[in-house]
Amino acid sequence: MKNFIVVIVSLGVLAGAYVFAFGIPDQISQVLGAPAPEETSAQNGGQAGPTRPRQATTVVLSTLEERTYNLVLRSVGSAVSLRRAEVVTTEAGEVVEAALRANALVNRGEVIVRLDDRTQRLSLEIAQAERDQAQATVTRFEGLQKNGSSVVTNVALAEAQVALRLAQANVGLAEVALDKRAIIAPFTGRLGLSDVNIGDQLTSGQTIVTLDDSTTLLAEFEVPERSIGLLAVGKPVFVATPTFAGRVFEGKVSAFDSRLDSVTRSATVQAEIDNSDGLLVSGMTFIVRMSEVTDPLPVVPSTAIIWDRSGAGIWVSEEGRVTRVPVTIRYRDGDQVWIEIDAPIGAQFVSEGASKLRDGAVVTGAQIGKVQS
Repeated sequence: MKNFIVVIVSLGVLAGAYVFAFGIPDQISQVLGAPAPEETSAQNGGQAGPTRPRQATTVVLSTLEERTYNLVLRSVGSAVSLRRAEVVTTEAGEVVEAALRANALVNRGEVIVRLDDRTQRLSLEIAQAERDQAQATVTRFEGLQKNGSSVVTNVALAEAQVALRLAQANVGLAEVALDKRAIIAPFTGRLGLSDVNIGDQLTSGQTIVTLDDSTTLLAEFEVPERSIGLLAVGKPVFVATPTFAGRVFEGKVSAFDSRLDSVTRSATVQAEIDNSDGLLVSGMTFIVRMSEVTDPLPVVPSTAIIWDRSGAGIWVSEEGRVTRVPVTIRYRDGDQVWIEIDAPIGAQFVSEGASKLRDGAVVTGAQIGKVQS
């Protein structure tokens, strides 16, 4: 008997809580003889007129506004020189000249290492002598033919001209072989550390020194998928480095990858940074910041967002009744949410008390508020 009384009391408490939150259902109201929410009265001279629905849920209503959002992206990257190269040998030989002082500025075309080239110089002299001999033969044959001599036939002259062309080509090959004994700077930049000295024997393909043109640096960093919309060539980028705390360097996006990394779901971005004063060094760690002010979007407090199996939504109030309208969340900042919604700016929505409503519920606004900035 005691358990039965407990059950009856519990049911009574639940029924009271339901009536307090949602009001008396229409079917029960009709059985008890209470007027329906939309029932009209015969006041005002017998003319029927609508009455305020009973048992309306008290909520906080706000006006839907739109506002821009300052989208900020922060990332960590590293610096590399815009132009950088590892200078390697294309020929083997002994070093007879070296100008490899670390951090020295070298100009494009300047010789930094020279290999023993005695054999190549002799080969060039031989090729030049053979060329000169072939040139003399062609000149003599052409002179004889011009004077009407029948000693030199057209065939003999053609063979002499072919021999001259071959000799000229051999001279060119000898000059190329000699030029390869001098290793030059491919562009203007600063040399790195090198352990190559005069007298060393180098092999073909051996790295001699690194060369960096750091007047412009590239900041390489990753941008997550959700921020891909920020990327555009020429977009400003602001970078900082622990080496110069408090100082911000400005650059511009110069390139970004055409696809996302399948693991990190991010794209690699490169931004050019002017370094004509030489303060920054290749390999530095950069803290990168990008920002953009978006177009105005509707903004609501986070308490207005409701969730169900179809996704996010808010309650929009019209003539005292609420309707669930789906939304797409774009950005969050604290307790403010920027959304996309199919509702006009200026519409009334439930900013507080949304969790106790259902579609078509009657509400009354305890306060008409605005979204706080």
